[in-house]
Amino acid sequence: MAEGKKMLANYVPVYVMLPLGIISTENVLLDKEGLKQQLLKLKTAGIDGVMSDVWWGIVESKGPKQYDWSAYRSLVELIKECGMKMQAIMSFHQCGGNVGDEVTIPIPQWVLDIGEENPDIFYTDREGNRNKEYLTLGVDHLPLFHGRTAVQVYGDYMKSFKETMADLIGEVIIDIEVGLGAAGELRYPSYPQSLGWVFPGIGEFQCYDKYLKAAFKEAATKAGHPEWELPDNAGTYNDTPDSTEFFASNGTYLTDKGKFFLTWYSNNLITHGDDILDEANKAFLGCKVKLAAKVSGMHWWYNSPSHAAELTAGYYNLYDRDGYRPIARMLSRHDAILNFTCLEMRDSEQDAAAKSAPQELVQQVLSGAWREHIEVAGENALSRYDSYAYNQILLNARPNGITNKGVPKMHGFTYLRSSDDLFEDTNFELFKIFVKKMHADQEYCSDPAKYGKELKPLKRSKPKIPIEDLLDATTPMKPLPWDEETDMKVDG
Repeated sequence: MAEGKKMLANYVPVYVMLPLGIISTENVLLDKEGLKQQLLKLKTAGIDGVMSDVWWGIVESKGPKQYDWSAYRSLVELIKECGMKMQAIMSFHQCGGNVGDEVTIPIPQWVLDIGEENPDIFYTDREGNRNKEYLTLGVDHLPLFHGRTAVQVYGDYMKSFKETMADLIGEVIIDIEVGLGAAGELRYPSYPQSLGWVFPGIGEFQCYDKYLKAAFKEAATKAGHPEWELPDNAGTYNDTPDSTEFFASNGTYLTDKGKFFLTWYSNNLITHGDDILDEANKAFLGCKVKLAAKVSGMHWWYNSPSHAAELTAGYYNLYDRDGYRPIARMLSRHDAILNFTCLEMRDSEQDAAAKSAPQELVQQVLSGAWREHIEVAGENALSRYDSYAYNQILLNARPNGITNKGVPKMHGFTYLRSSDDLFEDTNFELFKIFVKKMHADQEYCSDPAKYGKELKPLKRSKPKIPIEDLLDATTPMKPLPWDEETDMKVDG
């Protein structure tokens, strides 16, 4: 019994992301019977539940506050019928234009119509290209949306979801992942494929809409430097760091002006996430759910001094400045989970020219979050069906292997994603073994309290943390110790 209890303490739940197009842009749950068979098949692998986007562009498509949740209600009831739990993503972004997007789901047409008149509601690059995937954080608190601010629009959507799904929240829906940017991630849309970006381009800063331009001008003037402008020497989407003045060695990023800009740019993102999570907390107050926010795994150029790809995305992370722990500290006031990607990647698999270091990046981000006493969840970035990927995920889920108290371990892992490839015989057999190993060789456990993750009613967020206190967390710390390999390999 003691051994079983110890093993349960090391249990990490596994969820599977459902296909993107299960609910059509016309707001219909497609092929319900086929989806049911898919859910039941996934259940045979012993998984704990599934994750699905809940698209703003589908639900509030008819007009402001004209919500139609009927298809999503059917989906959640189907998941319940199959005896599974659900992680619901509040997807305030467009589907289409990012890696792996097979379907296109724009943001609501009535919002796009406002953008026709006023294109500055969208993130904008230096050349003036508008990105219609997600609203710029520059309009978070401006009443441009039929009298509502963007943050109010997101808050109203979440409140309406809560009211509609009240009887299923806590019983079926256990996580609410709050979309905070492109691809649902807390980041600027710095590397859009729609504008020709290809890996490993450094991307571009996305703060040239009139609202963010004015905000920067105001901030620079207040700091006594009215002459400072937004960067004009940071290159274009597919540049390398050394081909730009901004990111090159001894580049602008190291000057007072560069540091001021990067601090402003990254602080905006943290405040944006904080404000929307505060709305989410108010919407789901008292419900038995956890809130979560997704942070993007920007692993390319990590081993280059200027970390250019991270910087353009809004993660001001350098060897002497931690760009992720302040985000974790902000999340701590909402008792929110930090969900991180690229858990499957190994440095040895990456192209040397991209100076990628996914393993070090994962260790830095997870260590910082655990040090801020928050839960960490994760996903794989790209579809993988091999033992190398599964073993790397297992290592990151329990960096010190099986321990007496089950610490450190991840709160959960979501596998990307359910597909015909996953159900191919040899792939599915290996996936089943992976789930079993994530569960520390235990059978599926329906009661999270037994593995130390009891769901409690959501309490009101703690008071806002002053930005100075958040920035204290930029002091770099050595990552926590990580084993060389997992002690629970899928291939024995």
